[in-house]
This record gives sequence, C-alpha cells and structure tokens, in this order.
Amino acid sequence: MHTPPSSLPILDKLIAFTQQVTDKNEINYSGNPILMVSHYISQQMLSGHISLEEIDKLIELLRDKAFVKRAHRLRHYVSADEADKNTQKTTHVFKTFLESLKERSTDGSPAPLSFTTFQSVIEKIHYAAVFTAHPTFALANPVYAELAQIASQSEQGGPGAKSAYIQKKPFSTHRRHAPPTLEEEFRLANEAILRGRNSLDQLNETIFGLAKQHWPEQWHTLTPSPIVLTSWVGYDTDGRVDIGWWDTLRLRLRMKHMQLSRFYEQTSSIQKAAQSLRSRLELAMSTVQQQIDNCPSSANPKEVSTFAEILIKHREDAILSADSLKELYIQTEENLKTPEEQLSFAMAKSGFISHGLSIAHSHVRLNSRQLHNVARQRLGIVDSPENPIHRRSILSKINNELANVQPETSDFGSLILEQASAARLMMTVSKIVKHIDTTSPIRFLVAETESGYTLLVALWLAKLFNVEKHIEISPLFETYDALVHGARIIEEALRSSHWRHYLQTTGKLCLQFGYSDSGRYVGQMASTYLIERLKLQLANLLKRHNLQDVQLVFFDTHGESIGRGAHPYRLADRLNYLSPPYMRHVFEKNNITFREESAFQGGDGYLLFGTQILSNSTITTIVEHIFRPTMPVDDPIYNDPDFSSEFFSSIEANMNGLVEDKGYAALLGSFGPSLIDKTGSRPSARQSDGSAGSIQIRHPSELRAIPNNAILQQMGWCANTIHGLGSAALRNPESFQEFIHKSERFRVALDFVDHALKHSDTEVLGATILLFDPGYWLERASSEKNEDRKITNIAIAQKLQKLNLWSITQSMFHTIQADHLALRMAWPEAPSMAAEEQLLHALRLSLIERIWSLATHIPYFSPQFSVNRETLDVQIFYLKIPTALETLLRIFPQGTDKTLTLNFYEPASPQHETAYKRENLEIFQPMGKMFDQIREIGVAIMHNNGSFG
Repeated sequence: MHTPPSSLPILDKLIAFTQQVTDKNEINYSGNPILMVSHYISQQMLSGHISLEEIDKLIELLRDKAFVKRAHRLRHYVSADEADKNTQKTTHVFKTFLESLKERSTDGSPAPLSFTTFQSVIEKIHYAAVFTAHPTFALANPVYAELAQIASQSEQGGPGAKSAYIQKKPFSTHRRHAPPTLEEEFRLANEAILRGRNSLDQLNETIFGLAKQHWPEQWHTLTPSPIVLTSWVGYDTDGRVDIGWWDTLRLRLRMKHMQLSRFYEQTSSIQKAAQSLRSRLELAMSTVQQQIDNCPSSANPKEVSTFAEILIKHREDAILSADSLKELYIQTEENLKTPEEQLSFAMAKSGFISHGLSIAHSHVRLNSRQLHNVARQRLGIVDSPENPIHRRSILSKINNELANVQPETSDFGSLILEQASAARLMMTVSKIVKHIDTTSPIRFLVAETESGYTLLVALWLAKLFNVEKHIEISPLFETYDALVHGARIIEEALRSSHWRHYLQTTGKLCLQFGYSDSGRYVGQMASTYLIERLKLQLANLLKRHNLQDVQLVFFDTHGESIGRGAHPYRLADRLNYLSPPYMRHVFEKNNITFREESAFQGGDGYLLFGTQILSNSTITTIVEHIFRPTMPVDDPIYNDPDFSSEFFSSIEANMNGLVEDKGYAALLGSFGPSLIDKTGSRPSARQSDGSAGSIQIRHPSELRAIPNNAILQQMGWCANTIHGLGSAALRNPESFQEFIHKSERFRVALDFVDHALKHSDTEVLGATILLFDPGYWLERASSEKNEDRKITNIAIAQKLQKLNLWSITQSMFHTIQADHLALRMAWPEAPSMAAEEQLLHALRLSLIERIWSLATHIPYFSPQFSVNRETLDVQIFYLKIPTALETLLRIFPQGTDKTLTLNFYEPASPQHETAYKRENLEIFQPMGKMFDQIREIGVAIMHNNGSFG
C-alpha cells in the first residue's frame, strides 16, 4: 500500500486537452478526438516527457477518484445516508400495514385487527434475497471491504459533498492476484449473509414490538419471515467443473453448523432458561462438525464410506428439522423471566425457524441439456425437445414414465458411480433431504429451459429419488425464445396432470428470469418488457387451469450493473423495476399471490450487505417495497399497448441484427477479453479458448454474459442497453417524448440508458475500431518523419491486415453510429461520457499502441515450443500478453545459468551475459508493465460504471 499523489500537473493538462478536442460545440475536428488524445500521450511517452511511472500515477489518480465516487453512489443506492432512520421507517411501514389489514364494521368504523390475519401475512415469505457466486469478483477482497467502509461513512459538509468521503487505505492495485476459489466465494457470501441475518433480526424486533402493542398475550408466538436469505454458492453446477457432490454436501453441512452455532450464541444471554435447548444444540453442533471433518475431498470409496457412516448413523444427533425442537422452544419460553428475555428468544427462534437448518435457504442449478441427457440414458427418449415434430411424442412418453415411476433407493455407492450430472445432483439433493434437513425446501433451478418436457423430466427424476415434495423445480427463462414462448412452455407442463398435482402439493410455481443473457441478445429495455409481459401471462395461465391457490415465485437474477439488469440509481427503483406497481395491482385484483426474489451476485452484489449499515439499509428498502400499498396505475405505457409493443419490438429487432453481425462478434473477440481479469471460477468462453491461432469469437453466444457485458463496458459502448433505442424512438418521436415525461414505468427503464450513455461514447468505440485499420497506420507512416517509427507503423499495418478485423467491424460501427445519432435526435438532452473517463480510454489506447510498436522489434526466431512468429503476433495483437511473454522469455532467456560451476577439465571461458538482456529490459519488461497498466485502467473504468459486467 502507498498513498498516491493528490494531484499531478500533467493530469489536469490532459483532462483539459480531452475536453477541448471532444467538445463538438466548440471545435469541428474531422478526426477521432479520442485517438488524437491517445496519439498525444504516445508522443509524450516517446519523447520521454511522460514515463511509465508517471502513467502509473495518472491511472491511480483517475482510478481512486472513480473508486470514491462509486462508494458515494453505493451509499445513496441503498439510502445508507438515512441509516439512522431505518427503525423509524420500518415502524411506519408496519403501522400503515396494520391499519390496512383492519376490517370495517357495518357502520364503517375499523374493527379490531385479528391476530390470525396478521400472523398469516407476517409468517409468509414475501421476498428472498439470493446470494449467488456469479463471476463478478473483480476487486481484491480488501478493496471491496474498503469500498463498503467508505460507503458506510457519514457525509461531512452536508448532502452531496462527495469529496467528504475519505479513502483510508489507498492500494497500489485494485486487481485480484488470482480468481476466487470456491472456498473464497463461500466465505464472502456467508459474511454478507450473516450481516443480512443480523438485519432481519432487527426487522423482527420492530415487528414484535408492534405486535406486542396489539396482542400482548400472543405476540411471542409469531415466527415472522417476510424476508428470507438464500444461497446457491457451492450448489450451482451449471457451467462449473470445480464443484463435486462432496463439495456441495460439505458446504451444506457448514451452513447447517453456522445456523446451529448462531442459535446457540443468541441464547447465551438466557442460558439458564434455555439450558435443555442449548445442550441439544451442543450435541448437534459437535455431531455436524464431525460430519464436516469426515466429508470426502473426492469420490474415494473408502473416504465416502467413512463419511456415510458418520452422516447416517448420527443423523438424529445432528438434528434433522428445526421443527423437531418444538418442545424445547416451549420449555425455554416457560422459563423466561423478563420481557427482554422473551424478546431476545423470540428473535433468535424466528431467525432459526424461518431459515431451517442453514443460515440461508438452498438453490441448486443445472442446465436443461443435463436433464435431457439423463432421460436419454435412463428412459431411452432420444428425440430432441427442440424439434417441434417430436415434441408431442416425447411429452407423451415422459407422462407415461411419470405415471409409472417407482422410487429407487440410492446409497453413496451409487452416487460415486453415477455419471449423469442431473441424476448425480438429484441424488445429492436426496442426501440433504434425508440426512441433513428434512423440512426446508430446495430450489431446483434449470437453466436454458425452452420446453415443458424439461420440467417434466425434472419432476420424473425427483420422483425417482423420492424428493418431489422437497424441491421447487424452476425453469430459467433467459433466451429470446424462452421469453417469447415462456407461457407456452409452462402450459406444456400444465397439460400434464402430474405437473398440476406437483404444483398443488408444493403450493408454488417457481420461475427464474435472466436479465443479463436476455438483455445481451434482445436489449435490456426490450427484455424487461418481455419479462413483464410473460409474468402477466403466467398469472392468466393459473386462472385458466384453476390454480389460483398456487403462489407464483418470481426470481429475477441479474447483476448490479446496467448490462445485467439491476437499476443503476436506487435500490427502491430496482425493486419497482423488477416488480412494477401495475403488475402487482393486476395480481392483487385477480387474487393471485406472488413472491419476489432477486439476486445479489458475487463481489459486486455482496457490497449491498458489505457492512452492517449497508445491510440494514438494504433490508429496510426491501421492507418498504414489499409492504407498500398497491393502487391502480395510470401509465401511458400500459394505456397505449400498441406503441409499447412496436417500440420494444423495434429495439429487439435492431439488437438481434447487431448480435448476428459478424463485425460485432469480431469486436467482442478482438482484444476485449484481454482487457479484463478473470473474475470467477467459470470459464469466460462457453467453449475452450483453443490455441493462439483460434482465439476469435465467432458469435456472442460463445461468450458468457458477464464477460460479454464487461467487454462492452471496456470498449466504451454498452450496446446491450443502448442499441436499437434510437431507431425505435425516431419512428415515433412524439410518443417517445410523452413516455419520457408521463410514464413512470418508462422513466425507470430509461434510467438504464441514461446511465449507459454516461459511460458510452461512439468516439471511444470508433477509436478502438480505427486502431484495427491498416490504413490508419499507413497514414501515420506517410506523415512520420522518424524513419524507425515509419517502419514500425508499416509493420503494424501489415500485421493488422492479416487479422482482417477492420473490414468486418467498420460496417458494424456505422450501424451503431446511425442508431446513436437517431437517439440523440429523439432525445437531445441525453447525457454523455465525462472527460476523465474519455481520458482513461485514450490512455489505454496509447498503451496498446506502444505494446504493438514494441512487438515489431522482437528479434526473428525460428518456430519453438509450438509457436511461430505469426502465432506470436496474433497473441500480442489480441493482447494475450502474459501468454506471449511466457513464450518469449523461454525463447529469449534473460541471463546465463549461474549453476555451471563444475570442473570441466579445460580452461574456463568467460561467461558473457546473453545478448537477450536488452530485449528483456527494453521490450519484454515494458510490455508486461504496460499490460498491467491496461488492466488497472480496466478497473478504473469499472469503478466509473459502478460494477463489473
């Protein structure tokens, strides 16, 4: 750690220069202004006026300023600046809510509120916060912690005094040293979850206080659970190969131990009254710890056998259900002496019962293809549900299997031998249900569900392992086809009496919606429209099939950023955006109950629970959302459905056209992936990166959503949020303006575009694409007076000509440019990128230029280590610098072997330093240094955006 300089004269000069050349109202510059700034920086570096060390200082200043601004936004995002009013807010919410529950007598006066009515509402789950391990761990853990601490500080100097936030721990780098391990993800998630549990305890204290005023004899019998916490960290096997079934069981047991320990610690102040309960908890904690200690680290049969013995033989000692302690709860309550003891125990017991034998409820996840595979292997259903010709046939077959399925036993030996991923996961779930927690439901998420057949296979597999009463099967709708045809997919399943019976048994129809994947294919605004429409269609489906008593559970999975679906400005708006007032009103009018769930993903998501202050404020905001009164909505976006449909369909069509443009894939797959560090356990690409000669991405679907979005942010153009809006708006600019000023729903959605435009600039994207243009380098060569630089520019042009990126990206850029010009015409007051962020992009382009220039000076070498010069050039121009440098340091070693000191029986010759020392000092080391600076700039750009991906 060190303290960066508070100011640097060259920085002020560069910002002023950037503002000058990018201000189109002041000057008419015919070239690209970002490249002009970049070229100026390059010239200063070549002339020695700016050293690499000064570049470090420039980056640190810009990064740290963005970092503190990010902390400021986080504070206001969750209203942490009003943290001292949280109790007051929740008290007001519940007082208003209690009044709304009062029935009216015949004379119109409010009747006494029924305890049973209040209990039925307050003991029902209204909202779940889901902690996921999405790869957004872009910062070093201490940097995340510092960010949360700054966001939790009180402002000095009044509201809006951004400079009042103090960064107490400056860091030389904000980057991680390595991607997080599963254990690290698990630890970070649980730290956030435990803070969330503390916040829920405070919430329950408010609920009990108000209940005591109304029902002094009954309040302590309540078990409030309006909000619960959930986790899939360690249980999500979609796209991950680092999670074995033994990992899932071990981590689930650790979650159980944490829950038991938490309850035990919370009863420490009433030890005498809770003596029997605490003794029982001590036995359970000791037993579970023994189970954890003996959990296998692989599928080694001997280790598994030992674990099975301890898990199964001592399952009763470990406690199998929170409900099994009911008599001990009653005994403890009878021994309590004071109101304070009553309240303390009521809070502890409520948190324990509402979350079962884990500090958070559990989600497991797999992919639909894994379910189809097990049906092919075990049932011989080989036809694909993607083929409409076979759909009726395979639906008939799976229904027959559901009618005849007989549960089969499965021991740990069968779990070791099972090769099908879906069967293995369902077996793992069965072990949790039988031996760890027999009561708490487990959500079974199925990614990329595009057929009702998939849901029926999941139900068949659950019946096969006798866990259908314990799991909540939930399709994930994220692709365009799934969002458009989601109602048909669910109806396919609803035609099965087995599925209907399953829903009536569990009482829930659970669905998951992916904002990130859907947004990157059809555009964020269009995907939101499709998701809301689908939710309303599902409500109609339940009515049609006479299933109004089945609760809808909507799990909106998104990240914290604009590209991933979380509202950028306020958590309150985020919740309204995911669950609009209009939709809530429609459901209430039709007597359909629904539950909301949303994701808090990875390092960025955990920030909202990063300190107790932030956690308390987050929970308070959620409470205000779920208990706010529902009223009819008068909004032109619903009153004019034809325009709405046409508007969002236009965005969708334009975004789809961009996604299918080969130039768009080429842009994403150029050096974009190299601008960002690996931020999670899953691979960025959906297929192997391959050799150096095959690094290009042929279609955006080959990238996962998070790196896809992160690359767009780093390229300075958030296409998945912006593109298509201009064409849609210009088709009917009057209606567009009316929606901006009169539609609350549209305004909340347009905030995404507003934020995206603050961090997008066609000149930045244009500069990147011009950098790929051989003609640009040839023009520079023709005007260059220095012969060495002239030769360098020609060499770069020749290498870029072979990559052929320019020819397929320029037309794509013109498409983006035209749509953006249309948006500016329809929305003249739309914001723009700030000069400091433009400077970051220009600075990075100058470093890329310098790396490419240095690459032209690498000495000739014959093919070695399966690498030739052409392969190396591809690596360098795609900025695969660590890989390239590893090869170069083997081909051009830095020094002689100092270990050759033996006697070789001849006069020793002088051991000269190798001739490659100069190459290392003047080419390879600077390349490595500048690449690190490029990645650090990436972090600074991320801070400006507010999150990763």
